[in-house]
Amino acid sequence: MKRILKQLLADGRLEEVARLAEERAGVLGALVPLTFDPDPLRAWRAVEAMGLAAARIATTSPAAVREHLRRLMWLMTEESGGLCWRAPEAMAEIIRRCPGGYADYIPIVVNLLAEMAEEDLAHFRAAVLWAIGRLGPLVGGEITGVLPQVTAALGHPDAQVRGMAVWALLECGLSDVVRASEVLALDDGSVELYEDGNLAHTTVAALAGRVCRSPGE
Repeated sequence: MKRILKQLLADGRLEEVARLAEERAGVLGALVPLTFDPDPLRAWRAVEAMGLAAARIATTSPAAVREHLRRLMWLMTEESGGLCWRAPEAMAEIIRRCPGGYADYIPIVVNLLAEMAEEDLAHFRAAVLWAIGRLGPLVGGEITGVLPQVTAALGHPDAQVRGMAVWALLECGLSDVVRASEVLALDDGSVELYEDGNLAHTTVAALAGRVCRSPGE
């Protein structure tokens, strides 16, 4: 199973992964370790494929997807014995693909930014910011509670964190917050962003330059 999934991900055949998940139990679970793949593009595609697969499974077995979301939450805890660094992204992708059944998880994911212990958030901050951005059209007022943490991340020493904060704000329609910071337009810090099935290498400034194309405009 792992070999087949790795090849499908490498080829970008994510819909085939989703179809396989409909036919064979265990595909969702098998995708979790593939989010640790040393090839970052394949790891990100595993995240996206998880969302596509969950959307198909949810039509007949919504409880199975809910259990998978619970497992991803648990995999972020020390008690799990094996932290899943991409769990926030995977959860957001699943919710984005099938929001009707799992909207109750939106505040759970968003509030990770405020409720996680700092020592844990140090590992997860960029991931949670990406997750918030991915949930952007669905977040609504939930963003208000963590807006101080998101805006604070604009000045984080890690460029990846700064870039994901910019992206999250734009995806949530808060372009005015980005526009208000003149420093961002000059920030050439390097950022990786997964979009449209590919991993782009960009900068904080380039992301801030998207301000006129944000959903809230």
